[in-house]
Amino acid sequence: MSEPLIVFPGFSVDNHIENNPSAKNKKVILGPGIRRDVDDVRAIKCGILRSRLVNNDTQILYWIDSHQKRYVAVRGERVIGIVVGKGSLTVNVDIGTNETASLSLLAFESATKRNRPNVQLGDIIFARILSASKDVRTELTCVTSRLKKDGLGVLPPNGFMINVPLRVCRRLLSTDNKIIETLGSKFKFEITIGLNGRLWVRSSSVSKTIYIINVLMSIEDKNIEQIEKLSQEISQKFELTAR
Repeated sequence: MSEPLIVFPGFSVDNHIENNPSAKNKKVILGPGIRRDVDDVRAIKCGILRSRLVNNDTQILYWIDSHQKRYVAVRGERVIGIVVGKGSLTVNVDIGTNETASLSLLAFESATKRNRPNVQLGDIIFARILSASKDVRTELTCVTSRLKKDGLGVLPPNGFMINVPLRVCRRLLSTDNKIIETLGSKFKFEITIGLNGRLWVRSSSVSKTIYIINVLMSIEDKNIEQIEKLSQEISQKFELTAR
């Protein structure tokens, strides 16, 4: 899409999806804020229609980018949660929704009843939403459809987690956003982005971690040109420092 499309509840986006050159010969996935209504695809909340290629550019994901404070669980999304309760075979995880999600201790790579992962209260979990419905409790898993962890699981304890607006996380995951790549060329750090409005960052020092987080949070109200300018400013700053 060349220009952003502002939509409101009930607005039909079917023609915009069909006429998007990037969607040719690709499977279309409807994300948050969009619903198929009989033979039409409509927005169910106000915001900007966004899209990005996923799964090695074989599929295209559409969603409504809106300023939303509370996260609504969507099946298949990856989220960051905090373990707030523990049972014999399951743990309760706070993912920012109106109630906690359930995570089985067998939903980890190579986990069995005799070989369960060591998950403790307060641990930060990166998980995938296995099922989500308004009538049933949200269920999480820490493996992909191929039963591989692929980065999912308990995150290291020496990282820093922060809550950010939901749209910041989606912008950071956008293919045309190079800010993380720019920061990665200047710092050695690890980052995990949850679509529920949470970032987890780990670097070699607290000051570097705070700097990285401040830069990432600053992109919320910036357009693509402003983000590219910010990337150039970061590069120039550290090139001058290195001299």
